[in-house]
Amino acid sequence: MNDFIDYIFAPYKTYSSLNILLEIIATLFGIISVYYTYKRNILVYPTTIISTFIFIYLFFNWGLYGETIINFYYTSMAIYGWILWQKNLEEDHKHVDVSWASKKEYLYATILFALSFLFILTIYYFRPVIQNGFDTSFINQCQFHYTQIDFIDASTTAIFLIGMWMMARRKIDNWFFWIIGDLVMIPLMIHKGAVITSFQYIVLLVLSIIGLIDWIKSIKNYQKIVSE
Repeated sequence: MNDFIDYIFAPYKTYSSLNILLEIIATLFGIISVYYTYKRNILVYPTTIISTFIFIYLFFNWGLYGETIINFYYTSMAIYGWILWQKNLEEDHKHVDVSWASKKEYLYATILFALSFLFILTIYYFRPVIQNGFDTSFINQCQFHYTQIDFIDASTTAIFLIGMWMMARRKIDNWFFWIIGDLVMIPLMIHKGAVITSFQYIVLLVLSIIGLIDWIKSIKNYQKIVSE
């Protein structure tokens, strides 16, 4: 047991105190943002932006370019979602209405997944250039040599992008994608040496399940009111 604990926390021996503190702060704000999502509270977006900005810095420094890209996307989608949710506030000015995604939206989601997956693999193709400060002299070292982790990373990135997009559009289905992504990210983050972040995904998984149940109840109550 002690060997396992030493293994998963080993990377932190090389991390600076600042980076460890930043990861803790980003993790806390990430958890808070999902809590606000579950509550359908517009504060989900400012808390998301704080978390994603910190993770952009951390992931890039750790060479986790898939996660870096997804957090850039999260930031832009947080702004997009903030605008949409602000326009759709309910009368209490705290919560927004929700609905199920349509077949057309799932078609868009499929396209988004494919484009995101290919984009992340493209980023990894140019890994030698990126890892050396975008020095183009390393372009000859670029090759289509991907590890299993690269494919998993690209897939989870694409899944989370769909979840964020559907969340911005207030679709209940967004929770399915968060749950799938969280299940994959827990062991993936441990493997990549970001154990504190993996704890975040454990909490996010629980909150995502609660959020799914709550949003389903919400739309059922709304449909009941309308039918009456």
